[in-house]
Amino acid sequence: MIARGPDQEDKVLTVLVIPAGSGEESRTFRFPYPRLRAWGWTAAAAISLTAVMFGSWWYFAARSLRVGRLESEVAQYRDDRARLTMLAAQLEELEARYGQIRGLFGTEEGDLPSSLWLPPAPGGSDASNREGDQARPSSWPLTERGFVTQGLLEGGQSHPGIDIAVAQDSYIRASGAGTVAEVGQDEVYGNYVVLEHGQGLRSLYGHAAMTLVALGQEVRRNEVIALSGSTGRSTAPHLHFEVTQDGEPQDPLEWVRQP
Repeated sequence: MIARGPDQEDKVLTVLVIPAGSGEESRTFRFPYPRLRAWGWTAAAAISLTAVMFGSWWYFAARSLRVGRLESEVAQYRDDRARLTMLAAQLEELEARYGQIRGLFGTEEGDLPSSLWLPPAPGGSDASNREGDQARPSSWPLTERGFVTQGLLEGGQSHPGIDIAVAQDSYIRASGAGTVAEVGQDEVYGNYVVLEHGQGLRSLYGHAAMTLVALGQEVRRNEVIALSGSTGRSTAPHLHFEVTQDGEPQDPLEWVRQP
């Protein structure tokens, strides 16, 4: 029921509430239109404000998550940069060591670094150093004892030599005087040197970090010809040493004696 006044602004919304049960009085509620309009605007403003606040909260929450991810990425980049800096320092140190080695062996362009000669390994036989026996590959091929990790396998086909575990960049030396018959790189042996000793005898030195001789070069017994490494098919620094007679693999431990 709506009661109207003389002016439209005097309109009143009347709500009559009649209880279903008997004995209870009915109630009448009157709401002036201006008040209803004010309440409507207030409700609309509250809803709008709530929507804006919710939207702002959602926006800032999303931004906060993105900032967190960006901070994690920045931290990761910093860690990567620190690792790269460390690797660069290690590379510079390795390059400096390499330069020292090159300087030690005289590896300037056009200069062969094979002039280093060392005495026989401790425990070597004096008879192996006689002048008439210099070419025989009977001297231990390292300046230190090392540790034999694998010997010649039966038949000598699958492993035609011995493996000697030794520290990286140890001196590898000629087991006997001879001529450099081969020097280069191989998928299996990595950096390697083959010496020709005459009378069908050859010796091979594989997995070197660096070779220090040239093809056709004459070398003396115990002359350093390479530095040990882990090139080719290898899992750790070691020397693969072979002795062959007319192309047939020989057991190196029958030719040389480990100090």
